[in-house]
Amino acid sequence: MSPTKLRTPSQSLIGTLAENIRRLRNARNLSQEKLADICGLHRTYVGSVERGERNITLSSLEILAKALDVSVIDLLKPNEK
Repeated sequence: MSPTKLRTPSQSLIGTLAENIRRLRNARNLSQEKLADICGLHRTYVGSVERGERNITLSSLEILAKALDVSVIDLLKPNEK
């Protein structure tokens, strides 16, 4: 596999992360703005993560998981419907 292909993020993983953050945020009755405030992040950043537009850092992933009271693994796990 070429190095370029290895550096391309998995869209399905980014989509799973986006869906989980949005679902968990809504379940906790938090607005994007309130979640961003709790995390010390900008509201537009949280919105872009929820839309799957960002390949976020591990640090931000950990901060969001703590704010939503779940593990990082829970944020990355596909939602079983």
